[in-house]
Amino acid sequence: METLAALLDQTGLDRRLAYQARLTGEDPVLPSSFHIGEAAQSTIAAVALAAAAIHAARGGPAQGVLVEMRHAALEFRSERHLRENGAAPPDPWDAIAGAYPTRDGRVVRLHTNFPHHRDGILRLLGCEASRDSVAEALRGRDAIPFEEEATAAGLCVAAMRDFEEWDAHGQCKALTAVPLVEITRIGDAPPVPLPPLAARPLEGMRVLELTRVIAGPVAGRALAAHGAQVLQVTAPHLPAVDTLVKDTGRGKRCTALDLREASARDRLRTLVQGADAFLQSYRPGGLSGLGFPAPALAALRPGIVVAELSAYGWDGPWAGKRGFDSLVQTATGFNVAEAEAAGVAPPRVLPCQPLDHASGYLLALGVLAAWMRRAREGGSWRVRVALARTGLWLRGLGRVADGFRVPDPRQEEIADLLAVEQGAWGAMTHLRHAAQMDATPPFWALPAAPLGSSAAEWA
Repeated sequence: METLAALLDQTGLDRRLAYQARLTGEDPVLPSSFHIGEAAQSTIAAVALAAAAIHAARGGPAQGVLVEMRHAALEFRSERHLRENGAAPPDPWDAIAGAYPTRDGRVVRLHTNFPHHRDGILRLLGCEASRDSVAEALRGRDAIPFEEEATAAGLCVAAMRDFEEWDAHGQCKALTAVPLVEITRIGDAPPVPLPPLAARPLEGMRVLELTRVIAGPVAGRALAAHGAQVLQVTAPHLPAVDTLVKDTGRGKRCTALDLREASARDRLRTLVQGADAFLQSYRPGGLSGLGFPAPALAALRPGIVVAELSAYGWDGPWAGKRGFDSLVQTATGFNVAEAEAAGVAPPRVLPCQPLDHASGYLLALGVLAAWMRRAREGGSWRVRVALARTGLWLRGLGRVADGFRVPDPRQEEIADLLAVEQGAWGAMTHLRHAAQMDATPPFWALPAAPLGSSAAEWA
């Protein structure tokens, strides 16, 4: 309960809201030496309690929230439990993605799920597109210099470090100086009252989502579960992971705008003027180059909440470095620590991508807290969450003794948590949302839809 209360407190919400929650279960739920169940349960409950507080502020009744740890932990790997017409989706990982030994006895991890990242790695290594060829090339490289070279080229590579090495890194030191969820005022605006009472806590709130892969889409999915209208914006030239689109797209509409074109940028500006929040996970500076830095968004729509995700943060030597959960786990010590706890040679990955999923819920929590602030104080606000900073928080929850005594849950063992809905791809089996609420139970009103299937307009 203290973990939950601290999350509410540090975002400016009343920590006493935590007493409206009932949290059941205990770690380990998934085989890990880290408190993944507690991280999942507390972040999901925090979002539900913040939504409940907004509903109460709009005139609704106070209500309790129940989050069972097993259900929450499984929601942190919801993409694994998606089924399309009864069949498991194909493996989303590219054939050459993964960990490789290097000449100096270390390990590097490559993320090549997007074609341009894969092609860049092959060019950098000067090798063929096969695991054997990549492995041979990396046996002739040292880990840290190769990581630096790949980072300079805008590619997605992480050298494996232990916690001690990461703690001494300049980027870790930069992250310890910022809050887990950073909420700052970025412009003046009069207070924006919450909408009149509606059936759902966030009904009437509009969210533009310019994110991909896991953390950002999870934030949008969380807000949609409580009734927000979420419009995801993508473009035909941007790569995507099909399984993740189908898993994290629930509750949303999705439109396509190629922001390289002036007309698309004009259309996005029009959408911004009607938005309450703008979620984005472009690399730091990416949207600024297209004309959409946070101050410009605040000028377009005074009172907007701009929510930003990053792998490693916005300050420090790695500000702007590209990354994904798997890479951040490797760079920041988790792969070594988990292997040591399991008694195996590193790297050992965590049983889900908790940095992504936790960061998504933390970003949604920050948006809700900022909406409450703008209703009281006015202003435009920016919310920032970084995967590596979330990793420091997960470490701070402590370790689980004998955390590997539980088996990895199988699909047939979690039937009580699954639901089936009909959508564009047929019958989709997915996990229900882990938060239960007395008065306004969360749900997704829309099935996931293909990218670009909706008009670029608010419903």
